[in-house]
Amino acid sequence: MKRLFHMVLLQNLQLMTKYIFLLFFFFTYIFASNAISIDGDIKYKNLKYFNYVNPNAPKGGKIKGYSIGTFDTLNQFVIKGNKAEGLELLYDTLMVQSKDEPFSQYGLIASDIKLGSNYVIFTINKNAKFNDGVQVKPSDVKFSFEVLMKYGNPLIKQYYLDVDNVELVDDNKVKFNFKTSQNKELPLILGQLSIIPEHFYKDIKFDENPLLIPLGSGPYRIKSFEVGRSIAYERVDNYWAIDHPTRIGQFNFDEISYTYYKDENVALEAFKSGEYDFRLENSAKVWVNGYNGKGKKEGLLKQVSFKHFLPSGMQGFFLNTKRSFFDDIMVRKALLYAFDFNWSNRNLFFNQYTRTKSFFDNSIFASDGIPSGLERDILKKLKIGNEILNSKFYLPSYNNIQDKRLGLLYAQSLLQKAGFESINHKLYKDNKQFKFEILLVSKAMERVVLPFIENLKMLGIEASVRTMDIGSYVNRLNDFDYDVIVAVIPQSLFPGNEQRYFWSSKSANTNGSKNYARIESSNIDFLIENIINAKSKDEQIAYTKALDRLLLWGYYVIPHFYSNYFRVAYWDKFKYPQVSPLYDFDIWTWWAK
Repeated sequence: MKRLFHMVLLQNLQLMTKYIFLLFFFFTYIFASNAISIDGDIKYKNLKYFNYVNPNAPKGGKIKGYSIGTFDTLNQFVIKGNKAEGLELLYDTLMVQSKDEPFSQYGLIASDIKLGSNYVIFTINKNAKFNDGVQVKPSDVKFSFEVLMKYGNPLIKQYYLDVDNVELVDDNKVKFNFKTSQNKELPLILGQLSIIPEHFYKDIKFDENPLLIPLGSGPYRIKSFEVGRSIAYERVDNYWAIDHPTRIGQFNFDEISYTYYKDENVALEAFKSGEYDFRLENSAKVWVNGYNGKGKKEGLLKQVSFKHFLPSGMQGFFLNTKRSFFDDIMVRKALLYAFDFNWSNRNLFFNQYTRTKSFFDNSIFASDGIPSGLERDILKKLKIGNEILNSKFYLPSYNNIQDKRLGLLYAQSLLQKAGFESINHKLYKDNKQFKFEILLVSKAMERVVLPFIENLKMLGIEASVRTMDIGSYVNRLNDFDYDVIVAVIPQSLFPGNEQRYFWSSKSANTNGSKNYARIESSNIDFLIENIINAKSKDEQIAYTKALDRLLLWGYYVIPHFYSNYFRVAYWDKFKYPQVSPLYDFDIWTWWAK
């Protein structure tokens, strides 16, 4: 969900009706002159700036970041190619999501919103301009939507599945008509639409010319780039929204650049040499030991952790169920018992991680225990085994060698039931050896994979690991050309439409989707649609818990671990606000000393 995530306001607009409440079952859209919320609670009734920014942050200076691999396109919206880092800086959206509220948005390009039972109308801010000075028009919004539906990533089409059509109401309003009145999240999803200039692209094939420098309406433009090696952005001096409440205290650097490195080890050494300025650290081992050196000793290299309250999502081994052997649930369950999280956490991660026990861990949507109440009633409607209804889902936990031995013996018994036999300490079924490849894009993950491979070897399973460059990896991923991968599916604070391209049957055969396990289940499809169209908060929670439970009991993923901290290493050139957002890390609220 890489990585989820605005409505009305503007200078010289007097506060309109103080609040207008529109009830759709339990959902309450509150819209004053500056906000819309899906859960009925707006923090900033009259937004001046967000609490997690410094409104007096000075502008100026430079910040250098990094990326791994390469890039060959400046078009962030199409599926083809490897996108350059930072392209989101070029584009403004209709609305801006608050990073310290569960699901509230505040207007940027949209200055007003009108909600109907099956439509939404956005009024375009009269001050909104593209960076060539041309005013943003409703036709640009319509063009943006239609061009993304035609040329964009196939995932976008699923995300906007319930949009029927787009029409221009007048010179400053655009209307999205919906196929249903039940999809309460859809207006906010549309609020996240990046606006593309029609006058710039109308005579250009949108999915061609990958190195064409884009025109946007955002705070930065591309200054220079060297394909596959580096890209630099410069702040737009006459940026139309520089004093907009959703932008105050943000985008403070005059220049932002990214340098590309071939792998994380090279990138880390480059950082310690001062080649770039900051990095989000995902490796516990590197966080504890990797930054030692002259810079840290002299107090010039800093490390800081920011606690967050985001759902954990799911990181783990995703098993391609369209590949031989992985279509058998007993085989998938057996593999689960071969992963020893406790050993990895103790020996590799300095006990910094928590085992992931749910696809919605660290949130109210995580299933737990034996299903009860409305969740149980929902599950009873489905064709599922009694085990799911009457048992708690179990993840093996090995505290010692004996525990692991018993777990592997149980895995062995499952494989025998699945029809495998051992010949010379190797497993076969129908004269075919059980072997597979684990595909990686990060060498750092090899230390997690290799102990898992050793445990599989004890079961007679021959697994290998291949670490690829990011370009080749993305191509393999988009074509589902893998046996097993290590992947992450993020989750938002409000599960909804995105679940379609994570788990739905349609996405299982859509190249480029995030249904990495290629799940096809009518039960799961049913639950997804009811999450999207839930009539109450209780229904949404119950259907999401039911989805979580079926995903766990399907053994499509071997869960890994998570941390509820953002770990940031940086050179002591910057300052940041005293308050950090609850639901994100935002480097664009920092400023140069």
